[in-house]
Amino acid sequence: MRRTTAVLLGIAALIAVLWPGRLIAQNVFEKLVMPGPLAEGHAKLESDCKNCHAPFSKEQQRGLCLACHKEIAADLAKSTGYHGKREEIRNRECAHCHSEHKGRGADLVQLERATFVHGQTNFELKGGHQAAACEGCHAAKVKFRKAPHLCFDCHKAAEPHKGRLGDKCEACHSELGWRAVAPFDHSKTRFPLLGAHKEVACAICHLGEHYKNLNAQCGSCHRIDDAHAGRYGAKCETCHAPQKWQTVRFDHDKLTKFPLRGEHTKVKCDACHKGDLYRDKLATQCVACHQKDEPHKGQLGTRCEQCHKETGWRQAIAFDHDLTRFPLVGRHAQVGCDQCHRTKTFKDTPRACASCHKDTLHEGRLGPNCNTCHNPNGWAVWRFDHNRQTKFALTGAHAGLNCHACHKSKVTDRITQASDCYSCHAQDDAHHGAFGKACEKCHTTTSFKVGTFGR
Repeated sequence: MRRTTAVLLGIAALIAVLWPGRLIAQNVFEKLVMPGPLAEGHAKLESDCKNCHAPFSKEQQRGLCLACHKEIAADLAKSTGYHGKREEIRNRECAHCHSEHKGRGADLVQLERATFVHGQTNFELKGGHQAAACEGCHAAKVKFRKAPHLCFDCHKAAEPHKGRLGDKCEACHSELGWRAVAPFDHSKTRFPLLGAHKEVACAICHLGEHYKNLNAQCGSCHRIDDAHAGRYGAKCETCHAPQKWQTVRFDHDKLTKFPLRGEHTKVKCDACHKGDLYRDKLATQCVACHQKDEPHKGQLGTRCEQCHKETGWRQAIAFDHDLTRFPLVGRHAQVGCDQCHRTKTFKDTPRACASCHKDTLHEGRLGPNCNTCHNPNGWAVWRFDHNRQTKFALTGAHAGLNCHACHKSKVTDRITQASDCYSCHAQDDAHHGAFGKACEKCHTTTSFKVGTFGR
């Protein structure tokens, strides 16, 4: 072998001296010393040895290999893949495993399939993959590293969802088999399963295995259960909890401008909300719902809350009668409302004393204004000052007279009693009118027998 090599070197040296083109001489030399043809994959590199070899240097051969096989260089740099994960071959020369110049049909890979450890690659075989044939994933004439890594790439034909669930099969399935379905974490979706939703089968909501862009509103599944027939809108979760429909959690006090108090807390929603909740603006005045129960016929206005409580219509608030035109004083403060207000229309109640107190004593002789003499503390208490409040001062015998002695006629309006002596004492006139009717010229109010004439 050494002798043959020496002969070849001698011939090459002679050619280099005699041949005028040094490059041609070098190529001829390389052809002479090349140990054999390259494999089919490297055949295009055979024309120039410098593609894979540095002249007279073995150390640079690994670098030239990795310069072409950049994917292997990347695995070595990142410690990934078959070459990057194995410590014993990470710094080894490529030619140690992949020798060349063995002819066009030579196998450069030198893969022992029976003993190959797939766990030393980026795709460890687990579960059902351990029994799979290599050809099932590695197609002929395709580099092993080019084999698909996604489940969908190999199992697309057997995928029953027709792509509706995307290509991440491992989210639900495991490598033990397609039927070994892993528990799907629905909490990572836009619709976490709470309450009774946890017990519902997937197909109940995902009809036809439709999963993407599914309507998440309650009404999309529970429209048939909507007792409100859509009048309260589609946001069922505002009132109902996912545990069950009967569990209502709507806080009327916080979420509306009408807090529920007293008897209102017992009323069903439909009793007030009879129309569309979002389209029909509901009035909050009492009469909006209770107009048929309103006995005052609207004469007291619409602010029922001024007198009544939400605990019941009959439980009225203590009404301050002093704020009206008829303050209650004296014995009036002890009288029941219905003693004066005979009907529910309170505003039509007259304020005159005679409207409630029938005048059986004076029979109208002193007029209808009882308060001129009497006060609310009692009929027996009166304070009329005839001297100051009239133009006829009571003096002498007049001071002790009963009112009816002068006020004899029954009147119903202003008192027009005559103030001259003769109008009352005509029957006592001993002169029979001979001296006229001006009795006061001779007599005083003390007595008729006492005269002043001639004094």
